[in-house]
Amino acid sequence: MTQPTVAFLGIGLMGAPMTRNLLAAGFAMRLWNRTVSKCEPFAEAAHIAATPAEAVAGADVVVTMLENGDVVEAVLLAPDVLAALAPGALVIDMSSIAPAQARDHGARLQERGIRYLDAPVSGGTRGAEAGELSIMAGGEAAVLAEASAVLSALGSVTHIGPVGAGQLAKLANQAIVGITIGAVSEALLLAAGGGADPAAVRQALLGGFAHSRILDQHGLRMIERDFEPGAPARIQLKDLRMILDEARAQGLTLPLAQQVHNSYQSLLANGHSEVDHSGLLLELEHLNGSRLGAVGPGPAWSGSGSRE
Repeated sequence: MTQPTVAFLGIGLMGAPMTRNLLAAGFAMRLWNRTVSKCEPFAEAAHIAATPAEAVAGADVVVTMLENGDVVEAVLLAPDVLAALAPGALVIDMSSIAPAQARDHGARLQERGIRYLDAPVSGGTRGAEAGELSIMAGGEAAVLAEASAVLSALGSVTHIGPVGAGQLAKLANQAIVGITIGAVSEALLLAAGGGADPAAVRQALLGGFAHSRILDQHGLRMIERDFEPGAPARIQLKDLRMILDEARAQGLTLPLAQQVHNSYQSLLANGHSEVDHSGLLLELEHLNGSRLGAVGPGPAWSGSGSRE
């Protein structure tokens, strides 16, 4: 498939930079978002559709980047959208949804002669802006090959397996991300509570076996108290719920994922649903009645250091 017309549904934190990269790659695009104003920056470069059905009409490839599986189902599998999808069109769902839901969507679309890939991503808004997302694709290899021109404009693609396998890989990714954010939060708070400079501790750990992208990027966010969302905490909680649901379906017990889920649940209950998921530090501070200090040498701890 060469330079297909691409419909993109969901122009949010991730969808907007992904759209910019697809436009830069020369694709003709048809855009839809529930909040129309988010499409306005692209009005001169793409067709802005009033409805999802209008967006997908005539599109060779339909990309969805929506908040959760229920939204994907309500938008993509609405009767008017199904009627507007051309037989032979390719749907690439890049949202994070439950594997079972992805398999169901794929089967229902296939019945109508529409091909399907589940292709969730990792890399956050920085990866989306740079066109360096890690794309985890589930579906037939031949279909993925036809989608390569579109997906290569967004990042690097790994074929995980059949439909639904991409979402399983994303759940594995989110388990590691959530648990590691919790570990970095605890480590920095522990070091600061004992009188160490958390910025210096982070720098030292980056040179050792504890090095990770989360320690690098989110550890810095925690120290600078920059919780402007790249990936909101409510989305991390949604993914952790799906991880635990999938674990139960497989008869697995995942105690670390369960504990981090509970911490994010408390974070949201305390009014922090829209902070970046690195803001899990705020819940740990609340739990301990303490606060991680500022960047650089000097006092790095405020609070009692223990709960009364």
